[in-house]
Amino acid sequence: MRSAYIVLAAFAVSVATTAANAGEANLAPQPVMQNLFLAESGPVDPPPAFKRFCIESPDECIPRQQGKDFAESAKRLEQLDEVNRRINRAIAPETDIEHYGIEDYWTLPKDGKGDCEDYALLKRHILIALGWPTRALLMTVVRIENGEGHAVLTARTKFGDVILDNRSDELKPWYRTPYSYKMIQSSYDPKIWLDLDPDDDRLPASIAVPQLLYDLTHPH
Repeated sequence: MRSAYIVLAAFAVSVATTAANAGEANLAPQPVMQNLFLAESGPVDPPPAFKRFCIESPDECIPRQQGKDFAESAKRLEQLDEVNRRINRAIAPETDIEHYGIEDYWTLPKDGKGDCEDYALLKRHILIALGWPTRALLMTVVRIENGEGHAVLTARTKFGDVILDNRSDELKPWYRTPYSYKMIQSSYDPKIWLDLDPDDDRLPASIAVPQLLYDLTHPH
C-alpha cells in the first residue's frame, strides 16, 4: 500500500512546482489555481438528521483540541488511509429506510450497518479517539454524479482538504473527486455548518447510500 503521506505530499509538490514554473516563465496572469482548501461561505442550517444526532450523541458534537503529542506526521496521515479503508470494509451498507424505517438518520453504526454519513461519523469518531482535533475532521455534504446527496469526511491537513469516502478506498484531495460540494462543518464549532455553494439553494435534504454501491451489495 502506498504511504498516504507520500501520496498527499506528491499533490502538494505538484501544485508548488506548477506555480514555480509559471513564475520562472514570467507568463501573463493565469486563471487562479485550484484551491487546496474548500472555499467556505456563511453559516447554513445543518442537516436536520445531524441536529438529531447531536441531541442523541452530544459528546460527538463538542470541540476537542489536539493532544499535546499530536503532530501531523507521516504516521498521522497514514492513519487517515488506514481508518478509511478499514471502516469501508467493516460496515455493511444499508439505507436508513431499511435500517431504521426513516429516510435520514445519522448515527454511529454500532451494529455494523449504515449508510454514507454513518461511515463518515465512525471514521471521525475513531480519528478523534486517536488524538485528531475536531477542527481537522469535518462532516461534509456533497452531490454525487447523479445529483443525489452524499456525505463524506473532510480531513483538513497541511496538504489541503482530503476526502475520506465510503465510495472509495483511496484518499483524494477534494478537487479530484467527482462531487459538487454543498456544506461542511465549521472547524471552530462542530455544531455550526458553512455553505460551500452559495449559488445553489437546493441543498440535499437527505443523504442516501449511492445506488451503485447499494446495487453491488444487494444482488437481485
